[in-house]
This record gives sequence, structure tokens and C-alpha cells, in this order.
Amino acid sequence: MIFRQLFEPESSTYTYLLGCPETRKAVLIDPVLETIERDLAALQELDLELAYTLETHVHADHVTSACYLRSLTGSKIAHPAMDGLPCADVGVAEDQPLTVGALKLQPLFTPGHTDAHHTYLVEQPDGLRAFTGDALLIDGCGRTDFQNGDAATLYHSVTQKIFTLPGDGLIYPAHDYNHRHITTVAQERERNPRLAGKTVQEFVAIMAALDLPYPKKIDVAVPANKLCGDCPTDLPEMLRQIGGKSEQG
Repeated sequence: MIFRQLFEPESSTYTYLLGCPETRKAVLIDPVLETIERDLAALQELDLELAYTLETHVHADHVTSACYLRSLTGSKIAHPAMDGLPCADVGVAEDQPLTVGALKLQPLFTPGHTDAHHTYLVEQPDGLRAFTGDALLIDGCGRTDFQNGDAATLYHSVTQKIFTLPGDGLIYPAHDYNHRHITTVAQERERNPRLAGKTVQEFVAIMAALDLPYPKKIDVAVPANKLCGDCPTDLPEMLRQIGGKSEQG
């Protein structure tokens, strides 16, 4: 598998580029509007054709470039089917994996940060990779106080689904605010300060006490992302509106 982890510093978002060496088809997981040129350059450098963009959930801290990339490259938009977005070309679910050449991305329903959040699993000869979106971060997790989030639901998604994966499985989150890149199932299971050894009641109390500010970009990002990025005609104005950092964890 061809693989790149790409970082957008304003929202501290990781976008993941996965490519099939045989077919040269590729997928971008959680692409960001501001980094279109970077992502197109990476595809060109690696001689890959973008087949799909794939979202873990409807984001509140950045606007996706899915629609814009579709207009530029002819790629298709894949999104959790249960969100029912009319702009999506392909719906994914646990019984509807996404195949990109020889790559198979297996969705794992992990609600709690949002009510339709999905993690994506990729099995390779060297082991499992899990793209956990905002459900599980390094030493943390996504917030649960908007978009139909629910702390108890997130606790069960992480402990009963992600933490039951092989311990050496690699965890690639959608965000990190401390310049970290990767973790493992075993490390988060044993050391995550919000989740390791915690009861559901303790976790709910931890999440209730976070007292995070209202997300700066949510009023622009969520409506735009329900339209898959909405192919903005005035891209500079869109980028101006969504400026400013906004932590999701």
C-alpha cells in the first residue's frame, strides 16, 4: 500500500492518502479545503489517480474538500451512509466496505463524537491500521457536546470496538494538537487518561468537566460539510470565514 499522512496546521487535521500500487487508484480520508493544492501535488508525485474521498463524519472544525476535488479530478465522494447526504456518491457502512483497487477499507461504526461517526480499518501484511477519526485520539478522544454526541456512547464505541482490535494495530487519528503522529491499540487501551481503566460513569464525568469553548468554525463547517464542501465559488471568502483554530478533543 502507498501511504502518506498529511497535516493541516490550522485545524490540526490529519488527512490520509492511501494508494493501490497495482491500479494506482487512491483514496483521501478526511481531506481539508485549504490543502487542495498540497493533496493534488501528492497525488501527482506518487502517480496516483484519486478515486474517492472518504469522511469519518461530518466535521465541525474544518470544511472538507470532497466536492471541490470531485469537480477537479472526477473522484467520487464516500461518506457514512447513515448520514444520508444527497451529495455523496457512495454510502459506507459496516456491511458496505469501500474497495479501492486491491485495498479494502472496512468501516467500523463508532458513534459518540457524532451519531454517525465511522472508523476505517485496513488490513495489510504488516498488520492492521485503524483510521479512528475523532472517536479516539492520542491520549484523548473527540468531544461529545454537539452534533448528537454522547459520552456514554463514545465510551462503548472505543472500549467495545476499537480496544478489542489487536494490540499492535496502528491508530491514526484525525487530529493531534501536540505534534504526535501515531499510536497503537495497546497504548491507548493501557494509557489513555480519559479511558484506560475508567468506568463509563467516570468517563462521562470526565467529558462533562472538559468545559471546552464553542467550536469557532462549527456554524460554517457543519452546513458546508453536509453539502460535501459545497464546491465554493468564492474560495478565498470561504477560507476567511473558517479561519482560526478549533480543537475537537
